[in-house]
This record gives sequence, C-alpha cells and structure tokens, in this order.
Amino acid sequence: MAAAVQGGITQPPNSTVYVKNLEESIKLPDLKEALTEIFSEYGTVIDLVAKKNLKAKGQAFVVFEDVEAAERAIKEVQGFELFEKPMLLDYAKTRSDATVQREGDDEEYEQHKRRRLAEKERKQAHQAAEEAKRLKRPAVSTAADTAATRPAKAARGAGLKSSNPAAGAVVPDEYLPPNKILFVQNLPEDYDVDGLTQIFGRFEGFREVRLVPSRKGIAFVEYEAEAGAISAKESTSGMGLGAESKPIKVTYQRQ
Repeated sequence: MAAAVQGGITQPPNSTVYVKNLEESIKLPDLKEALTEIFSEYGTVIDLVAKKNLKAKGQAFVVFEDVEAAERAIKEVQGFELFEKPMLLDYAKTRSDATVQREGDDEEYEQHKRRRLAEKERKQAHQAAEEAKRLKRPAVSTAADTAATRPAKAARGAGLKSSNPAAGAVVPDEYLPPNKILFVQNLPEDYDVDGLTQIFGRFEGFREVRLVPSRKGIAFVEYEAEAGAISAKESTSGMGLGAESKPIKVTYQRQ
C-alpha cells in the first residue's frame, strides 16, 4: 500500500494515529469498518474513534496495541485514498483513553479523564468567549447613519432594553472554564450544609459548602484544586434531589 501523498508529522510517535481529510458523506458505521480493515493490516487495533458531530467530521483516531504498529501504519497509509480522498496521518497529541486504561491503573485512568475533560471545557469556554466578543463588536456605520438612528431625546428610550442580542452577550454558565469552586443551583429548600456535604464531600480535595443566606436554592462548593471540582461537576450535574427529584444545575463559579 504505497503512499500517494506525504503528510506532515508534527507529533512525537505514540500508539494512536490521527486521521484527517476523510470523506464526510460516508455513514459512520461504513467509515469505521473501512478504517478498521485498512489499519488492522499493521497491528492490533484496540480502539477506533470517529464521531459525526460537525467539528469531528472527517477525522478519526486509530489506537494500536503498540507504537511500532502506529509507525508502520503512518509510513504505509499516508496519502492512501479512501472513498476517493487521500488520508492525512499524524500521531495524536495525547494518549487515548484506551491506551491509558490498558497501560495504567484506575487512578491514572481517572486523572487522565479529568485532564481531558478540563481541556475540553477550557476550549469550549474560550470559543464561547470569542463568540461573545465577536457579538459585542459594534457594526461599522457612517456618521449619517448614526445621526439618523440617534433618538431625539435620551429620556425617550429610558427603561427600554436593546433589541440587539449582542448587547448583553456573555459566556453561558455551561462553558465557563474549570476552577476549584462550583456554583450549584436549583437546590431543594430543605437541603442544608450537612446534606450537601454528604454529596460533594466524597470528591478529592473537598473543602466546604457555602450557602447564601439571602438566596434559596443555591450554594457554592469549594475544592483544593480543579481536579476535585471537575470530578464533582461531572458526577453530580443533573442529579435529582428532594421529593420531586428535581435535577440540580452544577457549573463552575463565574470569575
């Protein structure tokens, strides 16, 4: 299987191969089957990840049992046409979940997942912040346009909200970057510090729960480091509490 196109290798060798420039119109099961058939020629494939969401389309990760198999695959498959498009290969930037789970213990695997989740949330927060900045930028207008749209008296528009959704654009709670303090909402009124400590105190580095005296249904939960907060958020977000099992909302504190 000769390489038709020489791709650029930017990452150090590891057992996970990153594949891009895949044909996006192919159904996911068919794409996975084709990739598995091709890459299995070079070693044991222990995992193959390909997703259909917009950002992940046209990409896949092939996890081999060892680095040598990944090296052989990149050397031989680089530029090979699949569904009439040349595949471009590189080593993955980080170790895959399957590799860490296979080579490490449970603690290392959990730490790896927390780091990956934190990085994903940081990227989402950055993207949301950039989008908010973009929406806040004023449109370029001429002096004549400005004069034509300026109200005759400032008092006339007093108390009215802008119809421009960009005026108050902020990063949504769900995309705030990780930090060591969680903001918990939609709590049942009968839940006190002790009750919340039983839920959040089981995660690494727990420090305290703080209720807000003047506000019902919310609390702040602090940990010694981000790792504990990430685990707690991942495990408790959407948890049903109280007689009605109302799901709670858990996000990072806005800073």
